[in-house]
Amino acid sequence: MAKAIWNGATLADSEACEIVEGNYYFPPDSVNWDYFQASDTHTICSWKGQASYYTLVVEGQQNKDAAWYYPEPKERAKQIQNYVAFWRGVTVEK
Repeated sequence: MAKAIWNGATLADSEACEIVEGNYYFPPDSVNWDYFQASDTHTICSWKGQASYYTLVVEGQQNKDAAWYYPEPKERAKQIQNYVAFWRGVTVEK
């Protein structure tokens, strides 16, 4: 079981994470969407494709672009389509 935590809130927890390049990608149905706001930020990975981001909001505090996902990944990354990964101070407990 992996659990993503920030500012005292559990953002996601799952036994079905995909681990890619050391990052835990959580299935969409394991995410607590109450803490997520869509962001206009996008980045490109040469082998995964274009990533989209979420800003986290917990107890009135924001963590800009602290979660990302691939809505339409390239073929080699299809297993993480719409799965959510974290950084910027989000702790993933295993």
